[in-house]
Amino acid sequence: MTTAAHPQALTKLGEEEGMFRDAVREFAQSEVAPRVPRMEASGEIDSELISLFFELGFMGVEIPEHYGGIGTSFFTATLVVEELSRVDPSVAVLVDVQNTLVNNALLRWGTREQWARFLPRLASGTVGAYALSEAGSGSDAFALSLRADSDGDDWVLNGRKLWITNGAEAGIYIVFGNASPELGYKGITAFLVERDMPGFAVGKKEEKLGIRASSTTELILDDVRVPSENVLGEVGRGYKVAIETLNEGRIGIGAQMLGLAQGAFDHTLRYVQEREQFGRPVAEFQGVQFQLAQMATEIEAARLMVYNAARLKDEGARFLREAAMAKLYASQVAQRVSSLCIDLHGGYGFTREYPVEKLYRDAKIGTIYEGTSNMQLQTIAKDLLRG
Repeated sequence: MTTAAHPQALTKLGEEEGMFRDAVREFAQSEVAPRVPRMEASGEIDSELISLFFELGFMGVEIPEHYGGIGTSFFTATLVVEELSRVDPSVAVLVDVQNTLVNNALLRWGTREQWARFLPRLASGTVGAYALSEAGSGSDAFALSLRADSDGDDWVLNGRKLWITNGAEAGIYIVFGNASPELGYKGITAFLVERDMPGFAVGKKEEKLGIRASSTTELILDDVRVPSENVLGEVGRGYKVAIETLNEGRIGIGAQMLGLAQGAFDHTLRYVQEREQFGRPVAEFQGVQFQLAQMATEIEAARLMVYNAARLKDEGARFLREAAMAKLYASQVAQRVSSLCIDLHGGYGFTREYPVEKLYRDAKIGTIYEGTSNMQLQTIAKDLLRG
């Protein structure tokens, strides 16, 4: 029995949401789980699996049906990310970036012409990526050096992006550059860049501690000519696109870390009932029982926070603080739970024979990307002090 099986209060799901969640869970167990060791070893996501994600609608959860998506809610997208993360956070983050960052930004800031051009592709077979980070702009996200120079009806982009999730698989990229460096962050502009545009190239792929199958790459833009109709939002308003989209993306990362923690807990709950020491199952020792209870409580608390933030987003309510809290806490819980799960597996937990080792490595990224834990604390504190 998992904590999601008996939802309480804010975690209560509607019938359709529950059925969809269960379908994703079954898919993750039957189709994703058998591929995990191979994907982990090769450092890439199975292309057949990505095709299945599109076929099942996982890549276009909020995209309206007339554009090829399934036209449901942001909350449903978080359920998809959570359930996939129970099995493999690497594949979950591919789906997460597609939905909570790329699709979300396009739906909110795009024109009807951009919707008609890009949404059907993002719903049916084209992976998206969100290119904000650079070598010199991590937590200081607006210290961008990528230049965007106006040239007639086009913009010419020059520079490099770093740490771009989905970089290797994507065909459409939301790229942030500065059109007026003298204006600082008020010059930042978002562009829809396509992979086959001349001068665009995917550079080095990073070798990482965790989520190894998820691609994290450099992007190289050398005189990439982008038509004006590919500006997302307004020129000089890219900072607003970035800030507001990342607020939503943090909920997705919270869902990823929640699913990871639940997956590690599920494996451990089975293991301690099977593993015997001193003539009885490890689960019969009170010390172990207390640890299981503590983990289950923290996972459920994280679930409440993630679900609440997602619901607020869907309702059009303010969710800045709640999103930051959900991301912060869920990433902390994922690290604590996955670490303790290795302890409860003993020596076996330290080997790659058991999946908790991988989930432990995967958990570390939760405190880093889409805003470090320190940045979440700063966001929460500032919001509190503003009242």
